[in-house]
Amino acid sequence: MTEETAPTALDLPPLDPLPAGMQKYFNVCQDKLGMVPNVLRAHSFDENKLNTFSALYNELMLGDSALSKLEREMIAVVVSAVNSCFYCLAAHGAAVRQLSGDPKLGEMLVMNYRVAPLDARQRAMLDFAVKVTKASAEIEESDRAALRQVGFTDRDIWDIANVTGFYNMSNRVASATGMAPNDAYHAQSR
Repeated sequence: MTEETAPTALDLPPLDPLPAGMQKYFNVCQDKLGMVPNVLRAHSFDENKLNTFSALYNELMLGDSALSKLEREMIAVVVSAVNSCFYCLAAHGAAVRQLSGDPKLGEMLVMNYRVAPLDARQRAMLDFAVKVTKASAEIEESDRAALRQVGFTDRDIWDIANVTGFYNMSNRVASATGMAPNDAYHAQSR
């Protein structure tokens, strides 16, 4: 692409100056992750929106659930693959590689989860997430029953649906704004 035809994105807000609470949060990110994820920077247009986004992310991805952190990240990657979300594929693909210790699994999930060595539980979970992503109005009791047959409870199904919905929303915002992943994600856990 030439300079004049290259896609452009919305500019990220500057990291300086920031309100005290936001600066403290970003300092924690920098210390723990070695960066401030661009998705957080993008939400820093408004501290309330940043706090709301972060609280929901933390609850869904780090909160109490029978779904493992890896399983939640697997959902994020597969949903993002359906939606072709470059940001989330890079960020959550890195998380899958890190949590699983298997760079090949991360790549399989990004490209086509059906080729990955998944157990019946994981496959059913990801099949459900894809159907919710592509045609949520077509979910029927038989879809939930298929999850129960591999050991998921109704609470687990609620968690799968919520993680799936969160990434469908996040993918759309990231794509609509041209949000680019931090370069660091591409080299992590390879």
